[in-house]
Amino acid sequence: MYRGSMTRELIAVILGGGKGTRLYPLTKYRAKPAVPIAGKFRLIDIPVSNCLRSDIDRIFVLTQFNSTSLNRHIAQTYRFDALSGGYVQILAAQQTQDSMGWYQGTADAVRQNLPRFLETPCHCVLILSGDQLYKLDYQKMIQEHMESKADITVAVLPVERSRVKEFGILKTDRDGWIVDFVEKPQKEDEIRAMEIDKATFQQHGVQPLNRSHVASMGIYVFEKNALVDCLRHEETVDFGMHVIPASIGEKKVRAYFFDGYWEDVGTMRSFYEANLALTDMVPEFDFFDESAPVFTHARFLPGSKVNSCVVRSSILCEGSVLTECEIRNSIIGVRSIVHSGAEILNSVVMGADYYETIEDQLVVKESGSPAIGIGRGSVIRNAIIDKNARIGSNVKILNQQNAGDCDGDNYSICDGIVVIHKNAVLPDNTVI
Repeated sequence: MYRGSMTRELIAVILGGGKGTRLYPLTKYRAKPAVPIAGKFRLIDIPVSNCLRSDIDRIFVLTQFNSTSLNRHIAQTYRFDALSGGYVQILAAQQTQDSMGWYQGTADAVRQNLPRFLETPCHCVLILSGDQLYKLDYQKMIQEHMESKADITVAVLPVERSRVKEFGILKTDRDGWIVDFVEKPQKEDEIRAMEIDKATFQQHGVQPLNRSHVASMGIYVFEKNALVDCLRHEETVDFGMHVIPASIGEKKVRAYFFDGYWEDVGTMRSFYEANLALTDMVPEFDFFDESAPVFTHARFLPGSKVNSCVVRSSILCEGSVLTECEIRNSIIGVRSIVHSGAEILNSVVMGADYYETIEDQLVVKESGSPAIGIGRGSVIRNAIIDKNARIGSNVKILNQQNAGDCDGDNYSICDGIVVIHKNAVLPDNTVI
């Protein structure tokens, strides 16, 4: 009963991010939350599913770039009973009498939409990121927030000293109240000063296991009045850089210790590695856990068809047709077509949005363009193939020159990973 009563006490706000430059070209035609992950889901499905499993069904998604596909996905996926009062609503940046500009940061995005949030009955606002992979029961965090009478609660993740320079690092006292914050500390004296003792970890149910610091996960619970007060100054544009550091000492800011799988997938390297990690025998993030499902658009596709293929440590999503090919340590997305002799290794193939009819294929063939899918004899290694790509026969995607970052026709190389653009066409015998 207490859990249910808390549900009506809050709303969730998911920050959709800016241009998504760190995930370009995957964000060339779509908002960052709409980027596909694990072959059949989208990034937005992760925080929304966490909310729904936590009995939170009043959800706002803030975005401002390329929001068409995100709007379509939300509309097709998250439909609530008319009597439930639940919704997932996208709030795109727009000009108003009070604001004529784009969102300048995470906090500014929330500030520009405060009137909408204030007219929604709630006591707390849960603020989430749209580019993280994790499972968390937010109600446990909210309950601790309410029982402690905190103004702000920040979810924190124990990290080893070797990773401290990657995160915003928080210092807490023994009771879990945050007393200091340093954004990506680089100096040894700063790093040393932010250490958490073993007893503090253990008091919050966490075994240290060589971890000496706690990092902000970008997940916050605000009392509504505290949020309004924190956003009153327009120069405060980012939660991590401005709001949280300025609140320490001024408000009661508490840490919620989380000791599970959490990964920021906002960069191409982290996105690529997080996808491939899902092919492990026992992955740390488990899409197969029926007690904690991840929801997405129901496509009603047939099961995948595998014709004399060799498949090892890979995920094959529905609606695919694979013929006499070899696939290892890869993800094959929905409606993927892979022809004979093709080899795919350590790669993410996102699949297609539609099937080509025989008539479509004849027209495409006459134009000299390959059909959607992976052509005969093509070899793909350490790559991401975006949706609807047309990969011809005997194409080699290998990055043999070990390029770090560059752009070409229909492809980019990001941190050594070859990314084939959405709707790209690679003619027969292309070598990258």
